[in-house]
Amino acid sequence: MEISQLLKDKQAVIFELDNVLFPEKDYLLQVYYLFAQFIEYTEQKEAQAILDFMRVELEQSGSEGLFEKTAGRFEIDHKYQHNFDLLHQNARLPLKLLLFQAMLNFLQELVVNRIKIFIVTAGNPEQQLNKIKQTEWNGLEQYLTVYFADELKQQKAEIFQNILTSNHLSAEEALVIGANNFDAQQSKIVNLPYIRSQEIFN
Repeated sequence: MEISQLLKDKQAVIFELDNVLFPEKDYLLQVYYLFAQFIEYTEQKEAQAILDFMRVELEQSGSEGLFEKTAGRFEIDHKYQHNFDLLHQNARLPLKLLLFQAMLNFLQELVVNRIKIFIVTAGNPEQQLNKIKQTEWNGLEQYLTVYFADELKQQKAEIFQNILTSNHLSAEEALVIGANNFDAQQSKIVNLPYIRSQEIFN
């Protein structure tokens, strides 16, 4: 999609985080790597086998219930669920998270054109903040304004409306970029133009 056409008359762009600015799996797989290393150290179980299992499960079935599946497969004590959950919130990643190249280019274009950048992200606020802190923003972090929906205890539509109101913008002057139907529905509630992130990659 032509970026200049996309940004015509726009004053602000609102992004989700996961699978929009970077692949969520890049974060999760590093968390799983750290967890597998921890289990190898504490329980003498092979880290690589655990990580391989978790990777396949993530790709085939998603992250839901992954600890239970892994614990059952490798006879891991359920007391380690706490460690698993904690790593999601505060893991120090071995590698920085990298933005999709198309998104990096797009964000740089927004800065050049003095278009405001907002991130409105759902999910555990500590975990989402941890992702943001460990992303390679290439100097763009100073231009970001971030809202954590779960921390504010608001639907995204409410936050979108607050962004419009506080920045004196009409719905036509902003754009939401998301990755799922929920983001599309929340945008529609306040009549915000919406596109899926994949449209920028094509």
